[in-house]
Amino acid sequence: MPENDLVVVESLHKAYGATVAVDDVSLTVRPGEIFGILGPNGAGKTTTVESIAGLRTPDRGTVRVAGLDPHRRRTEITSLIGVQLQASELPDKIRPLEALRLYASFYPAPRDPADLLEQLGLTKVKDTPFAKLSGGQKQRLSIALALIGNPRLAILDELTTGLDPQARRDTWELVRQIRDAGVTIVLVTHFMEEAEYLCDRIAIIDNGRVVALDTPAGLVAAARSEQRLSFRLPAELPDDSVLTALPAVHTVSRDQDRIIVTGNDDVLVAVVTELAGRGLAPIDLQTERTTLDDAFLALAGRNFEGAQ
Repeated sequence: MPENDLVVVESLHKAYGATVAVDDVSLTVRPGEIFGILGPNGAGKTTTVESIAGLRTPDRGTVRVAGLDPHRRRTEITSLIGVQLQASELPDKIRPLEALRLYASFYPAPRDPADLLEQLGLTKVKDTPFAKLSGGQKQRLSIALALIGNPRLAILDELTTGLDPQARRDTWELVRQIRDAGVTIVLVTHFMEEAEYLCDRIAIIDNGRVVALDTPAGLVAAARSEQRLSFRLPAELPDDSVLTALPAVHTVSRDQDRIIVTGNDDVLVAVVTELAGRGLAPIDLQTERTTLDDAFLALAGRNFEGAQ
């Protein structure tokens, strides 16, 4: 295992009968980063992280966490990894403090439950039955349970699904605080905005394969094949060919009174210069940046229903 990689996955393959869930996935996770695994539902994300956690046995390929095989070295791996699974639930009547004390008993050197409750903002509800917690409080408790064993690596699977926008943002800040405290995080999500906001690097998985792996900025830059401008003009152009004749312009179209222009990286300067030469100043000029959704479309060849 390379010295700087906490997780190494090489040619991971896992099938369930005739259905291939993961098809030769390879990736690495560096200590101290938030590593995102991004893709639509059914892409193979959860199977990949369950293999990293030792909960699934690969049909072929290798997985190493801190140099250890998660399936063969279960005892050591249990103390290294904390996992918050997508479908994890607790009994309705169990209380946060009870749950944390129970989970702490499984580890040789656990975190203090009271400290975790305080860190995650759950002290006031420590004696509230699980069924009466809000969605955000349940998610925070699931994070606390993943951290109780003092892990080096935390796997958080679809952490903010079902949360309202404010609870989701609060959870994002919590994830950053956990990373800043020294825990490496593998974050599984199908929310583009979440991945772009939190992750240092992202593996985009589609149909069981890694279609790209880079920083969010790197993925966006790789997909930035054209720029898009939208504006109005104080007077009509004599003809749209004035703009289509520019080498930087790809297309010119109309949406009611707005002109929409696509082109390469030079299109903004080219269009504004041409219009200025004709005594026209664009009104309400808007430019659209390439997003992770655009990157997914460019890399996987289809729209990603998880974008938001």
